[in-house]
Amino acid sequence: MPARLRRMIRGWFDSRYISRADHRQDIKDALWEVQTLGREVAVLRAETDRLRKEVDRLRARPAASGVRVDEARAARWDDAHRLAQETAAALDRVLQNEVLLWQAVDRAAGDGGPSDGRALPERALPSGGAA
Repeated sequence: MPARLRRMIRGWFDSRYISRADHRQDIKDALWEVQTLGREVAVLRAETDRLRKEVDRLRARPAASGVRVDEARAARWDDAHRLAQETAAALDRVLQNEVLLWQAVDRAAGDGGPSDGRALPERALPSGGAA
């Protein structure tokens, strides 16, 4: 598609639907929200790891100490931990895909990214996810 026609169509869409400044602000807001959610996912992962260690510690305790974890309770804890891990991994993938989507939208706008001249990072979330 010729560049002139592309600019004309993009200008028509921008004037009809949303200004570029608003679009940039939306991208910044979405990126901030994704990064915030990413930090929350990291905190949730740390909490699930802490809880798992606590369960393992309680299981390892001898029965003479007076604290006993029955198998049914331990199985429920294990199931809750598994579900929390799967949820965290799925949410991490969703957040990473949203970042990639907004980066693609920004590249499609073709004007170099956010209005302050900085390029968006290639991946806003750490790649060491449980995916």
